[in-house]
Amino acid sequence: MQVDIKTSDIRPIRQTFSHVARRLGDKPASRYQEATLDMQPTANFHYRPLWDPQHELYDKRRTAIVMADWYAFKDPRHFYYGVYTMTRARQQEGADRQFEFADKRQLLAQADAGVRESLQQVLVPLRHYEWGANMNHSYCCGYGYGTAITQPFVFAAMDRLGIAQYLSRIGLQLDGNSGQALDAGKEAWMSHPAWQGVRRTMENLFVTRDWFELFVAQNLVFDGLLYPLVYRHYVNAQGAATGHALAMLTEFMNEWFEENARWVDATLKTAADESPANARKLAAWYADWRAQIAEALAPLAALALGAQGAPALQELATALDARFARSVRTA
Repeated sequence: MQVDIKTSDIRPIRQTFSHVARRLGDKPASRYQEATLDMQPTANFHYRPLWDPQHELYDKRRTAIVMADWYAFKDPRHFYYGVYTMTRARQQEGADRQFEFADKRQLLAQADAGVRESLQQVLVPLRHYEWGANMNHSYCCGYGYGTAITQPFVFAAMDRLGIAQYLSRIGLQLDGNSGQALDAGKEAWMSHPAWQGVRRTMENLFVTRDWFELFVAQNLVFDGLLYPLVYRHYVNAQGAATGHALAMLTEFMNEWFEENARWVDATLKTAADESPANARKLAAWYADWRAQIAEALAPLAALALGAQGAPALQELATALDARFARSVRTA
């Protein structure tokens, strides 16, 4: 018996969703493009927000930045919900193994009392900084315009809660799960002189109305100075005293910062390239917040690094200036 196998070429009626095809043409699109482009509603709203009746529910006028197309922004990580959750799940598995290793051997609990006190004063209070950053990202997501930029905001908001939880776990390893380190960290955040500038600046960010300005202040300036100050300079300084366990337990923060910086820089460059007016506005925001935040971090740098705090902070500020100049070119 002879069997003839025939093949048929079945062509799909459409290559992608119609709203994506209107932008890219009728051709296959990536999952990121299908999950991002033109996903935000733009018409047929029944009422204006009762708390802000001068604006629509989604309104471009909530920021001084002007874009011809708010979907010009692209996330270089190509994060949409599926890729984001799978990426973070893999990272969490690795981080959990590191925490279990350190906890089983009591690597932090065995550090001398002075080291543990320093960690309670410098590292554990960052739980509250991360909660503030979560609030700021949630604001940017709620009032931003276009899924291309609001989608990364909500992912970043959840990342900040995850980082706060990792910091809490570090605190619990310091005191044998009694919670005393967390209480000490909160007390430092609320009353230690070295933290009051940071706390005051975070509260000023809470009342910053322009969401793009808030994005610049939080993601570029605040994180751009504080993350390398703490997770690079301070953690390295404490490396030998903790058997390098602290570097292992904060590795996610370093990886996250480098990854997030790619999105931040790409977003700034897209906005600045849109128009000279955008570039000038970004430069003005940057200069204002850089001065405020560098001043607020100076006492914390001294607490963390002693006499080396001021030069370390100045080095980071110079590097941040160069990073901003690469993304935003002003005439």
